[in-house]
Amino acid sequence: MKSRIDPLSVAAMVVTVVSISATAPLTASASAAPLAMAFWRNALGFATLGPFLLVLRRGEFTRVLRGERGILRREQWRPMVFGFLAATSLSLHFAAFMTSTRLTSVAMSTALVATQPVWQALIAAGQGVRASRRTWAGLAVSIVGAAAAGGLDLRSGGTALLGDLLALAGAVAQAGYTALSQKARTDVSTPLYSAVCALVCALELLAVCLLTHTPLTGFDRSTQLSLLGLLILPQLLGLGSLNFALGRISATTLSVVLLLETPVAALAAWWLLGQGIDLATVPGLLLIIVGVTVVVTSGSGEPAAVQDGEPAVAREGRHPRGAPPYPPYPYAPQPRPTTGESTDAWPEHQTPADTRAWPTTPRHLASRHNPAQAGGEDLAGHPLDDHPTLVLVYHGAAPFDTAYRGRSSPGEAGP
Repeated sequence: MKSRIDPLSVAAMVVTVVSISATAPLTASASAAPLAMAFWRNALGFATLGPFLLVLRRGEFTRVLRGERGILRREQWRPMVFGFLAATSLSLHFAAFMTSTRLTSVAMSTALVATQPVWQALIAAGQGVRASRRTWAGLAVSIVGAAAAGGLDLRSGGTALLGDLLALAGAVAQAGYTALSQKARTDVSTPLYSAVCALVCALELLAVCLLTHTPLTGFDRSTQLSLLGLLILPQLLGLGSLNFALGRISATTLSVVLLLETPVAALAAWWLLGQGIDLATVPGLLLIIVGVTVVVTSGSGEPAAVQDGEPAVAREGRHPRGAPPYPPYPYAPQPRPTTGESTDAWPEHQTPADTRAWPTTPRHLASRHNPAQAGGEDLAGHPLDDHPTLVLVYHGAAPFDTAYRGRSSPGEAGP
């Protein structure tokens, strides 16, 4: 899609970066256990947005539950399993990342968890996607930066190294959430998927807190304000401004802008917590940001194997979904009715005087596998260098695909 960098888009990006950058400082400043903070963030997020979204999209919710009894069909269980595994990965991300903010510096925690695109690229490579040389170069730069920045924590000892490892685990879990969500989100919109994931995360984190006897109540005023900040800033303002910005600028641009979370969070930690940045870690942190930027802007690679019948959009690795490609004409042309036959079944645009052949590709297949033939959605306008398969995600937001976010309808916008 074509980016519109206007004052409104810039304001949306600023609100998004500032809102999500508050996650680590607010968590680090609270006195409650990180697991309890993770539970309450998801529980409050679902309690605030869940009912509203379920009412707003009650038609879709009913269709998913009933789906002409589709939820009981065998083919529906696979997306449900992937959705549950994706929500579990998101729970692990919250638990690891929010715990890391207590053990290491906010700057290190946010920089290491921002390596999610690096791990996402490695997962894609394991699934047979051929990464470009630029992608591998970005991976190498990120690894060198993480090793350089984390080496100081290794030499200093204490819990800082454990915090670094937990931040990396949070990035890996977030990448797993993205990969699993791509397999789970068949016909579910972003708002409904986000609400369900928040509910599953809250239930799983609640179970962990109960098993580990983690206190969930009796917080002091500072912790209560931190929870309120987590709800208002990253959960509400962050998601809302992210959705708005995705409708105006490309996901590649926004992904690079979101890397500003590291310096903004570090400044917030310095202001709120008096937490300074060790100058020796700055080169490593910069290398992490540069490496992730290279990975994000390098595209998604190409599939390792190509079938002869695949459409061009799938051959170039930019197929918007993981659905198998169809031949260009899966059905044989049907003969036109002869003179005197009923024309009730004729297409509306076709008259007896027409000499054109009947359409040979159903509309739903044309819109899914050949955007240029789609009547309802214009996805053909996306430039090939915009990488529609680039997935944008951050600390709990559902994964967005640029091919679907570029020309979405107002009803599809949501967290």
